[in-house]
Amino acid sequence: MKNISKIAVLGGGGKTGNYLVKHLLKEGFHLKLLLRNPEKFHIENSNIEIIQGDALDFESIKALLKDCHAVLSTIGQRKDEPLVASQVTKQVMNVMNEYGIDRYVLIAGLNIDTRFDKKSPKTLMATDWMKSNFPLIQEDRQKAYKLLENSNVNWTQIRVPFIEFTDKSSEIVVNIEDCLGDKITAKDISKFMIKEMIESKYNRQSPFISNL
Repeated sequence: MKNISKIAVLGGGGKTGNYLVKHLLKEGFHLKLLLRNPEKFHIENSNIEIIQGDALDFESIKALLKDCHAVLSTIGQRKDEPLVASQVTKQVMNVMNEYGIDRYVLIAGLNIDTRFDKKSPKTLMATDWMKSNFPLIQEDRQKAYKLLENSNVNWTQIRVPFIEFTDKSSEIVVNIEDCLGDKITAKDISKFMIKEMIESKYNRQSPFISNL
């Protein structure tokens, strides 16, 4: 894989995204962030370039990914807004192919199903709760996974349980078939995303990560 120095970040204005941005800067990366409301973003660093726009807008995605070597996404579904998962995934992969970008790492919930899963009763309960209470969001996220599966992109979709927004860090447990813990810190999500971006250990897979 070619050297990764400039990274496109989706969701960098969110709670998990803020941890990711700070960790990327600490590691010395140059970042491009797509923000709908840049005035609400309060991390200042000369290695950040901000693109004002919306992830659902194709031209915004093109502007974000231009001259980047990888794409990281912590983007989530906002309440009472259009569905984002499948549309953003489709647009990102189309632009990646156009620009020759190889690496895409994103996070999702436990509710995504893959053919490799052997979910425990606890994980199945969380999955079924999402399907029952948010069926449209669930279907859209599952559609996004299918788009990834059917693509030629070097992607990793990381499935996470309850997120704790803290600077604490502990051992990260990774499993392809099931989520072995009940929570994960935002800091540890960031660490794993960056490591996976570089190493591609779980290329074209959707591992669960958690803290024990």
